[in-house]
Amino acid sequence: MRRVSTITVAGVATAALAFTLTACGESSTESGGAKGVGLAFDVGGRDDHSFNESAARGVDKAKADLGVKAKLLTAKNGETEAEREQRLSSLADAGHNPVIGVGFNYSKSIEKVAKEYPKVTFGVVDSVAKGDNVLSMTFGEHEGSYLAGVAAALKSKTHKVAFIGGVNNALIQKFQAGFEQGAKAADPKVEVRSDYLSNSDKGFNDPAAAKEKAKGMLDSDFDVIYTAAGLSGNGSIEAVAAKKGAWAIGVDSDQYQQPGLAKYKDSILTSVVKNVDVAVFDLIKSVKDGKPLTGQRQYLLKDGGVSLATSGGHIDDIKAQIEEAKKKIVDGQVKVKIAP
Repeated sequence: MRRVSTITVAGVATAALAFTLTACGESSTESGGAKGVGLAFDVGGRDDHSFNESAARGVDKAKADLGVKAKLLTAKNGETEAEREQRLSSLADAGHNPVIGVGFNYSKSIEKVAKEYPKVTFGVVDSVAKGDNVLSMTFGEHEGSYLAGVAAALKSKTHKVAFIGGVNNALIQKFQAGFEQGAKAADPKVEVRSDYLSNSDKGFNDPAAAKEKAKGMLDSDFDVIYTAAGLSGNGSIEAVAAKKGAWAIGVDSDQYQQPGLAKYKDSILTSVVKNVDVAVFDLIKSVKDGKPLTGQRQYLLKDGGVSLATSGGHIDDIKAQIEEAKKKIVDGQVKVKIAP
């Protein structure tokens, strides 16, 4: 096994993935009970057009490029640690390797289950979990969000921009902190409002709540809204699209490119892309190659681990300012905060 820290990230092509829904709301691409990767989604599932979808693309690529099979399971709102442990254990029991938990909620359960299956490699996204057979995959969300803040401030006509977080915790506060810092760096007079949907994981699976929150911000003349809330973000984007002249900023996936959000794409200014797909593929490939990755692997702005999407050309006019801000972060001239 080998331990790694940072990585240069290559682009990932998306392959098609067929799946079926089971009676308990879980999805599977397993074929004939064959062994392969086992991946447990966070709430919202594959079709959140955001965080989980990015992880699924990593599996898609592994299926296409490496010929691996996969089983995908999905979490429900308000789950207990025991329920998460059972999901991970069921994947390991079935012979899947690696077993990956998508989201910080899987951190504790992976630590426990990994001890029970020392010959299986486990991975957790967005958290650091202990274990000799565990890979922790973390990202520079705050750095990508800083660039989003710069873009928001420069494109706002009202000089009022906003952030909506799904769950008020340390991880999502990284998005908030970076966004606020970047916006104020680009326009010291900009007004930034930040708010959250919940203190529980329901905040990642409640588009209606995000839609109402965004409507309230739009009614107060906030004309650029950045939402980091998984599936809930779809509701925010819908609200923004209904307001002429307003912009939405997507998260985790390039949401302009998401088929499920196609009718709103002309209102999606940009997205903070978090390459969870690359991280997932890297782990799967390492296991297939017989050299499983463990320890902590960071995907940062300087390595391409996070980026600001340019799809649609909506930020082409401020490309120079975005590149300047990126260079300052990469060169260490600007240190992006990880907490508000």
